[in-house]
Amino acid sequence: MTALLEVRQITKKFSGVTALSQVDLRLEGGKVTALIGENGAGKSTLLKIMSGIHTDYEGDILFKGQEIKFSRPKDAQDMGISIIHQELNLIPYLTVAQNIFLGRELVNAFGFLDRDKMIRKTKELLERLKLEVEPTANVSTLRVGQQQIVEIAKALLTESSVVFMDEPTSAIGESETAVLFEIINKLKAEGKAIVYISHKLEELFALADNFVVLRDGKVVGQGEVSAISRPMLINMMAGRSVNVIKKSNKKSSEEKVLQVKNLQLTNPDNPSRPLLNNIHFDLHNGEVLGIYGLMGAGRTELCESLFGLHHRRMTGSIELEGKEMLFKNPIMAIEAGMALVPEDRKKDGIVPNMSVGKNLSLSVMEQVSSYGFLNTALQTKLYDKYVASLKIKVHSEEQLIKNLSGGNQQKVILGKWIARSPKVLMLDEPTRGIDINAKNEIYELISQLSQSGISILVVSSEIPEILAISDRILVMAEGEISAQFSSEDATENNIMNACIPENLNQ
Repeated sequence: MTALLEVRQITKKFSGVTALSQVDLRLEGGKVTALIGENGAGKSTLLKIMSGIHTDYEGDILFKGQEIKFSRPKDAQDMGISIIHQELNLIPYLTVAQNIFLGRELVNAFGFLDRDKMIRKTKELLERLKLEVEPTANVSTLRVGQQQIVEIAKALLTESSVVFMDEPTSAIGESETAVLFEIINKLKAEGKAIVYISHKLEELFALADNFVVLRDGKVVGQGEVSAISRPMLINMMAGRSVNVIKKSNKKSSEEKVLQVKNLQLTNPDNPSRPLLNNIHFDLHNGEVLGIYGLMGAGRTELCESLFGLHHRRMTGSIELEGKEMLFKNPIMAIEAGMALVPEDRKKDGIVPNMSVGKNLSLSVMEQVSSYGFLNTALQTKLYDKYVASLKIKVHSEEQLIKNLSGGNQQKVILGKWIARSPKVLMLDEPTRGIDINAKNEIYELISQLSQSGISILVVSSEIPEILAISDRILVMAEGEISAQFSSEDATENNIMNACIPENLNQ
């Protein structure tokens, strides 16, 4: 059987560093192929080669048996190959419809843009994906999860014969994931070839027919998913056995570091339905407080409000170490001892065209300066410390952070804030798009930081993660705290029940 798309002996190097080495891959119509590997294994690089983003490589690509060479991504799109990127490639100041039709705009008989038709088709796509946003809404107003669904809609518009999906569920909730799975199965039934990258192994076992494992840029295993187990896959990915670290029960301190009372956040688009309503909770010294909720529950808005981003629309009281605070901007929050690792690391967490060394030192310029000037020796000392302690995979201090894998970018962001020794560290989806071994390293780091006395607030859309790392768990629904559980009392069932609004349970 001829493969729809095939790569043979693909090798790709960046500045002398080999990212891929003699990789072979066959994609058959009507099959979902899981592409698996740790962060930095070469998965995204391979996708970028097959979709025309990287054009300088060794080896061959065959499409329907014919050798092809792309000079740009549009060549791949025109041939029927599309990609849903892990890092969102939307233009924030354009509307949803404009983003979806960018580069493939519809025109009327007179050669003018047919805006009405594009808006109508966008609305149909969004309804298919069950996303309730207006086609005319600016992408900048959407949450990361909503933007991810818009990215998926872009790929579906082209009716491609080969679709690459790079961590498509990393920012969306369970209901949106279920819709995506329905669409994938429909595409599969139509004879399309799907490449699915995810660190959520349960998704791969639910969806995929075949698997390919990459490690250090090489194929180290492939075959049918039905013939392999989860432990075998993890062992292939890591080259060793990996055990998920579980939270060890510890007695929390009685000392309250953060107290939040009657926090309200007005919704500028609908003042009658606040984004946050009547939020009360305490965070104790050295405690890991997990926050779970479905997309739109208000988790990210809560972190942003505590960080001084919405003070004009916020009411209520925030006390830090017994002192009431009014953070009018993030700088005031940072100086008081707050830190936030944001949900969207590409947009809010890194400066992509700056080096790893400079990104690490951004939050502690006073530590790497002498007499008002940057001291490169001090910056290198800071870089060496956190690259070693956080096990960041990087070639040099001067490497641009945008060229690191998502997991290593996240470690740099963590290092940047840890360097400030914060009193309260807020982590919004800290392991989004990160492989199981890197997750374990971050879980271990969270545990170490809490034991050192840092109070940690963790937002996650993965219940197993919340259960694994939290001393206590808050559940949010429609902008309110709907339940609170100790780590001993929390289960997947009672967390899920609490995050669904009561009116939906009736």
